[in-house]
Amino acid sequence: MNLDFWEGKRVFLTGHTGFKGAWLSLWLEHLGARVTGYALAPDTKPSLFEVLGSSPALSSHIGDLTDEGRLESALHSANPEIVVHMAAQALVRASYRAPVETWITNVVGTARLLQAARDLHEVRAILVVTSDKVYQHGSTDRAFVESDQLGGHDPYSASKAAQEMVTASFAASYLERAGVRVGSARAGNVVGGGDWAADRLVPDVVRALVSRQVIRLRSPQATRPWQFVLDPLAGYLEYARMLFIGADVPSSLNFGPTSPSVTVLTIVSQLASHFGLDPQSCWSPDRDQEWAEQDALELDASAARESLNWNLRLELDETLSWTADWYQAHIADDNMREFSLRQIERFTDKT
Repeated sequence: MNLDFWEGKRVFLTGHTGFKGAWLSLWLEHLGARVTGYALAPDTKPSLFEVLGSSPALSSHIGDLTDEGRLESALHSANPEIVVHMAAQALVRASYRAPVETWITNVVGTARLLQAARDLHEVRAILVVTSDKVYQHGSTDRAFVESDQLGGHDPYSASKAAQEMVTASFAASYLERAGVRVGSARAGNVVGGGDWAADRLVPDVVRALVSRQVIRLRSPQATRPWQFVLDPLAGYLEYARMLFIGADVPSSLNFGPTSPSVTVLTIVSQLASHFGLDPQSCWSPDRDQEWAEQDALELDASAARESLNWNLRLELDETLSWTADWYQAHIADDNMREFSLRQIERFTDKT
């Protein structure tokens, strides 16, 4: 990673109040970038964005992606060189409850952002972060590669596949003609400290473990490509840099582990052990299957490894150890901005 590149760069980051967005904002600030964030207010209590605290290196705008005037004003005042779009309705089960809102945020919001970016004079790279769930489930019995069919049965997955189409359309029709390089990043399931979203495995598990309640698991044998939050973010940073300098990189890249996907139950058992609980007695099956989710999902990240020299730095045991350490430090009322920066520094020191 060429992290010196980010010193002084003007970056417009959507979704900076979310889990991954707050981590990326902190990292960019630490690297000396001039970050402008645009997002809705945090929707969890606590939230990583609020726990990390404010910084003079971040100009934060609270607004909706579909608020055309507010979005354009924030973009033009930032005058970014690089745009990283992470704002999204990012939960599968929430998309079942609010499908239209999910489509508006993920599809219309992306179109609004890309439309507004057409008028920027100094932007040279736009990275749109989508999901590992953009692929049509059942279209292959192997790990998904970037050229596989896009699609999705649930509203979230379908909206993210549509987001990919919107991104490709704006890139081909407008942005690339203006010299703006555009890429889309598709990451597997991301875990790490500071996630408090509902209906997401690690925060659900941590809440149950801390309160000494039994964890209810909907699909204990479901598999996902789990990875520590800083691993895909490292890929995003390098991908955006390569787009900026005009390197020959693909227009979309997967980010995920090379090893086979791991079950939900494995994640729960290892986290329980880190919290000093019996992995066998801390969970029970949840028979209330209101909405279906995919049983298995695996990504092929060969293209990211080849084009960006990107690899996971943390194995699964380290991923879960670092995650548990973060939540335990928060429970102990540590300074979580300093703790998170130490994790970033430890991560970048790993080879």
